[in-house]
Amino acid sequence: MEFQLNFNAKNHSESEVAVFAGFSKTEEKGKKKENKLVNSHWPKEVKEAFNSFKASQTFNGLSGQSLAFPLANGDTALAYGLGEKSKLNFESLRKSVSALHKLVADTHKEISINLDSFLVKSKLEESLTAIVEAFLLTEYRYEVFMSKKSEIKLKSVIFDSKLPKSKAKKANEALVAAVHVSESVNLCRDYVNCPPNDLNSETYAKRVVEDAKKIKGVKVKVLGKAELKKEKMGMFLAVNQGSDFEPQLVQLTYTPPKATKNTKHIALVGKGLTFDTGGLSLKPGASMVNMKTDMAGSSTLYAAFRAAALTGAKTKITCLLGMTDNAIGPKAIYPDAIVKAKNGKTVEILNTDAEGRLVLGDVLTYASEMKPDAIIDAATLTGACLIAVGIETCAVLGNNQKLINDLLKSAKNTDEYAWQLPIIEEFHNDMKSPIADLKNIGGSRWGGTAKAAAFLENFVDKDIAWAHLDIAGISGGQGAHKPYCPASGASGLIVRTVCDYLRNA
Repeated sequence: MEFQLNFNAKNHSESEVAVFAGFSKTEEKGKKKENKLVNSHWPKEVKEAFNSFKASQTFNGLSGQSLAFPLANGDTALAYGLGEKSKLNFESLRKSVSALHKLVADTHKEISINLDSFLVKSKLEESLTAIVEAFLLTEYRYEVFMSKKSEIKLKSVIFDSKLPKSKAKKANEALVAAVHVSESVNLCRDYVNCPPNDLNSETYAKRVVEDAKKIKGVKVKVLGKAELKKEKMGMFLAVNQGSDFEPQLVQLTYTPPKATKNTKHIALVGKGLTFDTGGLSLKPGASMVNMKTDMAGSSTLYAAFRAAALTGAKTKITCLLGMTDNAIGPKAIYPDAIVKAKNGKTVEILNTDAEGRLVLGDVLTYASEMKPDAIIDAATLTGACLIAVGIETCAVLGNNQKLINDLLKSAKNTDEYAWQLPIIEEFHNDMKSPIADLKNIGGSRWGGTAKAAAFLENFVDKDIAWAHLDIAGISGGQGAHKPYCPASGASGLIVRTVCDYLRNA
């Protein structure tokens, strides 16, 4: 889909349909309340054409309400309701534009939008960002393996505005950034939706590397099994033992053009389990379905890294993606095995289905050796996260309150859901083994999300700010989260949150 800004608009660009947003105002008439249309911000000719259309009497600007009517020159206009103006915010705008996309996408190739009527509190760049995100995120389909693809006719959206041309530069920058971010979210969705017979650790690494090499300022390095052995990543290699595919640690580094020795450095660490059988602690059949999504932490952080780099983040960013699958076979690691982590600690593996934390632990140590200012990891780590915080919420835990607060602020900025959970001393104690330094599961099922984070904290340098994002409840497979997310499959949520943090760090 292509977007175009037109700051020379009189009323609207020549397109199949011109969309004008109207608002609803509640008025009391005696004991009754009536909703009245507010469209005083429309061009005079458009208001006159609307009022002369008999059916206009039924349109009162309620959210999602629409009415097509002819203009005097024969063009078609669409009145579209955004509800009460005082209640309009960027998220309600996204949701309304998502519904607009579904209304027009199958019947029109090109539409124009009266941008000035869609602004939230006169904030041009933020409103434009929300609209572009809504269009591109709603447009997403995963049909790679479909013999017949869906036909989406909408190819072009023109934004018409009477605002001064002096605002055009910043508006265009916001538009371009919104496209980069939205396309990165959709790429994340592609990776998560890809079936495991097509996406294994080796093919996944190749696809990420191929994409990353196109991004200016990004350097790429890949560590295979031999390199991981040299790095003494015993936990990572233990998880990979049963696999037919080599483990891959993809290392991507973005350096901004004007970087100095004082430039902030953020490291991202993503869990990339392309399929999780549970290993010899085999999952029940029903629980194994959809385990292709167990690499969503890596795809989420790569997408955020990609979007931040493409939009010119001023922070140096290293993205580390630990890729393998957790398979069964003659070489698969046994429950009760004890392995040595990269940082020298020994770990008793009581459950081979708690494998993501083993991969992350070694990669977190690798990241800590780079001495970044902060480390953020993301993983579909625990089903307990779903129980603790709900389907639409990302759990945030860590060792540094400022970093956690910054991530929560970014979640609020992007209208995504995140909630802090604690890592208390009792959780650390519960991860101690009587015969090794650590064990990979706690003594009970309670507090599983926080206990997993307590385990991970053992592999982060105490002097480095660290945050853990458990995205098991939002990554996908549970159904629709928001109207601009697919009804099934990957959601792509939290990509925008992490990208916002990286762009503002």
